[in-house]
Amino acid sequence: MIKGSSDAQNPSKVPFYLYKFLFARTHPKPNSYTIAFVLKACSIASAFEEGRQVHSHALISGLLFSSPFVQTALLNFYGKCGEIGFAQQVFNEMSERNLVSWSTMVSGYVRNGLVNEAFCLFGEMQKLDIVPDEVTMVSLVSACAMSGALDIGGWVHAYVSKLGIRADIELGTALVNMYAKCGSIEKAKEVFDAMPVKDTKAWSSMIVGLAIHGLAGEALKAFSKMQETKVRPNHVTFLGVLSACAHGGLVSEGQKHWSAMLECGIEPSMELYGCMVNLFCRANLIEEAHKFTENMPIIPNPIIWRTLLMGCKRSKTLMGKAETFVERLLELEPLNDGNYILVCNLYASQSRWEKVKEVRKKMKERNIDVIMPGKSSIEIDGFVYEFVMGDWSHPEARAIREAVREMCEKVAAAGHKPDISSVLHDMVEEEKEKALLEHSERLAIALGLIKIKAPAVIRVVKNLRVCEDCHEVTKLVSRLYEREIIVRDRVRFHRFVNGACSCLDYW
Repeated sequence: MIKGSSDAQNPSKVPFYLYKFLFARTHPKPNSYTIAFVLKACSIASAFEEGRQVHSHALISGLLFSSPFVQTALLNFYGKCGEIGFAQQVFNEMSERNLVSWSTMVSGYVRNGLVNEAFCLFGEMQKLDIVPDEVTMVSLVSACAMSGALDIGGWVHAYVSKLGIRADIELGTALVNMYAKCGSIEKAKEVFDAMPVKDTKAWSSMIVGLAIHGLAGEALKAFSKMQETKVRPNHVTFLGVLSACAHGGLVSEGQKHWSAMLECGIEPSMELYGCMVNLFCRANLIEEAHKFTENMPIIPNPIIWRTLLMGCKRSKTLMGKAETFVERLLELEPLNDGNYILVCNLYASQSRWEKVKEVRKKMKERNIDVIMPGKSSIEIDGFVYEFVMGDWSHPEARAIREAVREMCEKVAAAGHKPDISSVLHDMVEEEKEKALLEHSERLAIALGLIKIKAPAVIRVVKNLRVCEDCHEVTKLVSRLYEREIIVRDRVRFHRFVNGACSCLDYW
């Protein structure tokens, strides 16, 4: 009967139609277990409206407040649908909370990027002497990975050992991923080497971790060892391998592994095609990247076109074809503000201000005025502080401003001349230089210089790619202040020591 409904062909509609089929037509009274399973189906399909109706049914039938199964299923449903406010409301109304409900709420916070809230809730668990299990700890470790909170992540790892929680493959892999994403690749390798059993996910996490740290050779060695142990690679494994080749400029190696992947029977995903385009673009082989794109058996997605545009900007070649790439990108995603920023950035780098004005006019015509800001975060004393460009709302804003001013004076005295090509407005040079000073990573680094005493490492996480000027400034800061600074941007890690970066200016 479900098969005959046209709406049932929509995956997001299936859970509610299943619910109606089971209950409305056959008339049995659903119990708490049935409702919990239907809510689980809704969470898998992200069927928010249907799940809300199931929630209403549970409330009317009296099963909501009498069943922890239904309540926990609701927590999971709302968390996975991105409605964390509703999840919090359900959680607050629970008369009794068991370990599963606490863990589900922590996981919901992490899934929705609310890292500090997840840590605070875990603190409440500790006050109530609720002993976490490996599921809870995986969520917390994931929160640390997301925010780059290495100190908290190290504490969580020690806490796991103290409680004697068995570090199974999932928890071990989460720890490897956390240490890698928090900038401690050596600790990630230590945890990985200690794992008695390593599956595809564990090997892939290690390879990806090495790749984002720019350790291309080690990533490829790890892949060879994985093959020796007869663990079958998957598409994530090859994402790591191809990313390593891209970060290392290893074009021939990347092509070889691409062929090996096809021989393994892995059908290339859009992400994998994107890796190859990225590999060519990073090596300034824009023509090859374009030819590869034209020969793809599937229609390139916006990420592919963005990669080609960034390649054009970086190499300053094929600017004529860049116009075609712009057209394709804006055809596919005409309302994505990030695309317009990229295009403006491309034109601004060539001082083509008339083109920049045209793009901004098009944004205005399409009512696109929400620009995704650059955000940077830094962990200090167990709390994650977040900055956006030009944000002076921090309680210590005056001290941060003074530290930024001092940084500016020192790098200028060392011979640095601001690269104003990354500023997207047609301003006078002085205004552009001032705009660069307020980039979010500089504010985070300034706070780090104030609060984190040497020789401790200053670790910053940024949601966007680090701009060329901030990259040069951070290199100089690492030398002038004699500090090690690690910045994780959207693409990879940059480890700045004594005026040099681990990326070798190749990112």
